[in-house]
Amino acid sequence: MLRTDAPSTEAAPRARLRWWTELPLILLVYGAYSGGRLLVRGNVTSAVDHGLAILRVEKVFFLNAEHPLNRLFTREPWLGIPADFWYASLHYMVTPAVLIWLFRSHAVRYRAARTWLMASTFMGLIGFTLLPTCPPRLLSASHGFVDTMAQYSDYGWWGGEASAPRGLGGMTNQYAAMPSLHCGWALWCGVMLWMYGGTRLTKIAGVLYPLITTIVVMGTANHYFLDAVAGFVVMGAGFLLTRPVLRLADKVRARYGIRPFAPVAGAVTHTSTHTSTPASTRTSHGTGSSIVSAECQTSPGERLPRQRKVPATPGAADPGAEPEASPADAGDETPAAAR
Repeated sequence: MLRTDAPSTEAAPRARLRWWTELPLILLVYGAYSGGRLLVRGNVTSAVDHGLAILRVEKVFFLNAEHPLNRLFTREPWLGIPADFWYASLHYMVTPAVLIWLFRSHAVRYRAARTWLMASTFMGLIGFTLLPTCPPRLLSASHGFVDTMAQYSDYGWWGGEASAPRGLGGMTNQYAAMPSLHCGWALWCGVMLWMYGGTRLTKIAGVLYPLITTIVVMGTANHYFLDAVAGFVVMGAGFLLTRPVLRLADKVRARYGIRPFAPVAGAVTHTSTHTSTPASTRTSHGTGSSIVSAECQTSPGERLPRQRKVPATPGAADPGAEPEASPADAGDETPAAAR
């Protein structure tokens, strides 16, 4: 007799993103961010005023951790030099690496994670536009900050005027300190590693990376503590906007018939039985036709095959045949079998 286990349904994603559509999109967003950051330079006087206002607020609430950290990094090269390399390099390396890892290993999560990062980045650009802020390293020496990037510039590939490569410091916006997207992007990477890393090591890295980045941006005098807080707030706002942005993108695609990625197979349902059905005799359930295999047959709409085998010898019993109806089971007008 046939025995059928409970069916298990394995849903496949409806569409798969392609790298040749994702890479230009990411480059476009990063180019817009870099270009906007360069063009929106802000007024130097107002940027200095904003920086001093942040410093005063921090002193009132005893949040000005930049001073002791900057003195430590200035006094101890074994801390200051790695911190400068960390600040100048890792956000260009770790963030794309996490994006690629999500794309390859967690494709179902990738689109929402990428949208979260991009939405937050654009919000950071708005912050640079509305609130140009002078970083601690560019304040006058009377405020007690030392630019460690300039102090240790001989050890790295950056110039003395900024974290950009030598000779390109003039092409960066020196007053784009509020919010700190170094910290914001590090938080995003940390969340991705914590949620999808799957190992204790990746979870530890997910905690340490944003924490160390926050210490580094203050110790190198590139950001205030409140810049880091603002970077975290921007990432939180970007997270809340992710779902509405995805819905809007889907509506735009539906309206204009845009298909940026190729469809793949839909849901697949597996039914395991103790008898196999030859592939040559299978037909689609969607057509309503019968399935015939190994002397079993299903009528259209019938879920499981019923055995309908005819005995080889008249009167011989067939263990696979259906039992005959007893007189008690037969209707009133059905004659009973002769004894």
